[in-house]
Amino acid sequence: MNKIIDLRSDTVTKPTDEMRKVMSSAIVGDDVYKDDPTVNELEKYAAEIMGKQSAIFVPSGTMGNQICIKTHTNPGEEIILHRKSHIFVYELGAPAVISGVLTKLLDGPDGAIDIDELKESIQQGDMHHAKTTLICMENTHNVCGGTVVSLEHMKKAYDIAKENNIKVHLDGARIFNAAAALGVDVKEIAKYSDSVMFCLSKGLGAPVGSMVCGEYDFIEKAMRVRKMLGGTMRQAGIIASAGLLALKTMPDKLCLDHEKARFFAEGLIGHKNINIDLSSVQTNMVNVDFIDTSYDSYDISNMLKDKNILVNGDKNIKRMRFVFHRDVDMKDTQIAIEALRQILN
Repeated sequence: MNKIIDLRSDTVTKPTDEMRKVMSSAIVGDDVYKDDPTVNELEKYAAEIMGKQSAIFVPSGTMGNQICIKTHTNPGEEIILHRKSHIFVYELGAPAVISGVLTKLLDGPDGAIDIDELKESIQQGDMHHAKTTLICMENTHNVCGGTVVSLEHMKKAYDIAKENNIKVHLDGARIFNAAAALGVDVKEIAKYSDSVMFCLSKGLGAPVGSMVCGEYDFIEKAMRVRKMLGGTMRQAGIIASAGLLALKTMPDKLCLDHEKARFFAEGLIGHKNINIDLSSVQTNMVNVDFIDTSYDSYDISNMLKDKNILVNGDKNIKRMRFVFHRDVDMKDTQIAIEALRQILN
C-alpha cells in the first residue's frame, strides 16, 4: 500500500513510539483534585519554559484561547484582534458567546497588527464605547501562512497595552515554530504577553492537549473557567505524559519542517499556474495561489487525493495551504512537488 502523504495540517502528526511507551506507563491520579503527578509535572515544566509562574493543561487550543479571553475580560468589554486571527476566523464567534465581548478587527501585514491603527483603536474613557481590555496576538500566524511576528513588533504592541492598562494574550499555538524561525528561546516571545496558549498536538507531535500559562492569580481564575467549559479531566496523566515528552524532545526538530516547506515552495516557483510569495514561507506552511487555471483548490485537492496526497481544498477558492511536519520527509515533499506540477501541466 502506498504511503498517504498528509499535508492538511501539522495536527495530523502521530505520537512517536517513545510517546506511546510513556503513555502506557504514566503515573496518574485525579487531576480535578490536583492528584495527577504527571499533569502537575507538565504544568510546572510548561510554565518554566514560557517564563510564567503557573500553567494548566487543557484539551484544545481553542479552549485555551477562550479560557484566557474570559479570564481577562468582563461582558460588554472589547478585545482587539487581527482580522485574520485564528480566534476570529476559526473559533465560531466564541468570544461573543462565551465571554460576551465585542471584537475589534485590525489589519496589518503577515498577521502583525498595524501599530498606528492599534494606538487609534483603543477605547478607554468614552462611556458610549465598549472599553478595550484585551489585545490578542498570534505567533506564528496561521491564516497568513505560518508567518512570524517579530519581537520588535510584539514589544511595541505590548508596550502600548501596558500604557493603557490593557492585558495581552498570545495565541502561541505554534510558538515553538516562531522561536525556531527567530532563533530565540521561547521565553523571549512569551514575555510580551500576560497569558500564552500553546499546542502540544501540532508540530510537537503529542496526540492531544494544549497549555495555558500565566501568573498565579490569572491561572487560579482560569482554572474556574476551564471547569465551566468542561475542560477539567481526571486521569489525564496518560496524555500529559506524551505532551511532556514532546516538550522536552521535539522543539529542536521543528527547523526540519521549515526546511521541507522551503524546499517545497522553491520546487514550485516558476510554474505558470502557481504563485507563491517566498517571503511568507517562514516556518512550516506554504500558501499556494493558483492562477490562469479553471481548477479551484477543491478540484486540485481531489486530484491530489487520487495520488495519495491529502490537502484541504475549498470550492471557488484558488489558494491552498500545505503544512509540513515530522511525519512527512523530503522524499514525500518531492513527490508532492511532482504531483502538483503534473496536475497543472
